[in-house]
Amino acid sequence: MTQSSDEPLWDVVEVSKAYPGVQANDRVSIRLMAGRIHGLLGENGCGKSTLIRLLSGVDRPDSGEIRLSGKAVTLDSPTGARALGVATVFQEFSIVPSLTVAENVFLGRWPRRAFGLIDWDTMRRRSREVLAELDIALDPDAITSTLSVAQQQLIEIAKAVAADSRLIILDEPTTALGLEEIAQLHTLLRRMRAKGHAILYVSHRLDEVTALVDEVTIMRGGRVVSAAGNTAVQVDAIVSAMIGGDVKDHYPKERNSRPELVLEVKGISSEAGVDDVSFSLHRGEVLGLGGVLGSGRTEIARALFGLDPLTAGQIRIDGRPVRIRTPADAIRAGLALVTENRKTDGLFFNFDGRANISSASLPRFSTFGFLNLRGEVAETTALARQLELSRGAEDKSVLHLSGGNQQKVVIARWLLSNARVLILDEPTQGIDIGAKLAVYRLINRLTAAGCAVMLISSDHEELLAMSDRIAVVQHGRVTDIRAPKDLTHADLVRAATTKDTPEGRTAA
Repeated sequence: MTQSSDEPLWDVVEVSKAYPGVQANDRVSIRLMAGRIHGLLGENGCGKSTLIRLLSGVDRPDSGEIRLSGKAVTLDSPTGARALGVATVFQEFSIVPSLTVAENVFLGRWPRRAFGLIDWDTMRRRSREVLAELDIALDPDAITSTLSVAQQQLIEIAKAVAADSRLIILDEPTTALGLEEIAQLHTLLRRMRAKGHAILYVSHRLDEVTALVDEVTIMRGGRVVSAAGNTAVQVDAIVSAMIGGDVKDHYPKERNSRPELVLEVKGISSEAGVDDVSFSLHRGEVLGLGGVLGSGRTEIARALFGLDPLTAGQIRIDGRPVRIRTPADAIRAGLALVTENRKTDGLFFNFDGRANISSASLPRFSTFGFLNLRGEVAETTALARQLELSRGAEDKSVLHLSGGNQQKVVIARWLLSNARVLILDEPTQGIDIGAKLAVYRLINRLTAAGCAVMLISSDHEELLAMSDRIAVVQHGRVTDIRAPKDLTHADLVRAATTKDTPEGRTAA
């Protein structure tokens, strides 16, 4: 690791920022060193996003100072921040899909010839140099919309390097990436650290954070509760500092599995790549689906829920064959799906929380086509209290709810529909540790009540801790089903990435 001096490259000193009714940052200080990767952690609403906005020039602090190499600077706009060497890679990319890789790498800074004409040859050459420096194998002339999410993420970082950025801020950079893509990104960040860049890394995935960063600053309630060096870069220590108390069990698993079969899947295949999949699910059981991004886990969930047509196989619920051709068929049969992307597939952002919760159960509140508002209010409010949604969340637009509360709204929808089998596709993706613990406790509550759960997760620690059995999925097939005690993190990686052989497949 490249050693940096004792003086910070960027020094945020006692910065405060308030919005109407909210003290978002309260005397926040953080020191960012050249040649180090600094983790910024905390639950949703702790003030991380506000601090990023201040460093990116999107907002200005009400008080305090931001210093560059010991000198106070004013970051009065994103353009001004970029001019001082700050590059921010937000969750929502700022690339233009219709442009080439080279055009995006130099977006807003296209080299010019005489009379203001764009110097295309220089742009391509310099793009190749930047991509080669970062060991990114992309064609500068490729149209960005044809690239994967991971490749687009790398373009964002190439933009930062091309602009000679001294501080690179990454906000949840691995949300849509698979294991191999995350490893590539982390290799790239380590290479940039070695070249002397200061990197601020924001993520809810604590296992990734502890494997990557040099130090952590932890925020809670708009304040820094643990400055760099005060908390060991270990998951248990970080969780304890984030939630303000000791955490004896990061994954509070309860064993509620019972002998009765709820769901039997025999030899199903789909047009989307599901290939002869068989497994069973017992009452009160959590069956985990493990595998890399694109292995077919989500496709299995979609086939069961009637989103992708089945081409073969049989599904039984409580011992009775069911024919599922549409999501409506699945809901009537007692299945529910919490999708991987709640923002695009799970929520109605033009509705409040209550309408989102009741949307799958409208017939029970309807009489002769008229909605029984009193009944809807009573049942959705009771369910919101049961799931510990934030007070009044059911009456707010879901657009203004935290990620954890949005996830609870989606789960509440299916609880109201009296689902027997709940399929959770990446239920803790992009939510903070407090919200994750709430989801885990909710899974325990559901299984204790007899609901069967199918858990799809790319977080191997979560999968091993919260599942009663784990089915490994590869190329649209279930290649093995085992108890978590018989598996390790390394086993899951190996099983999901090695060559699939029919002889090695087992199902139960």
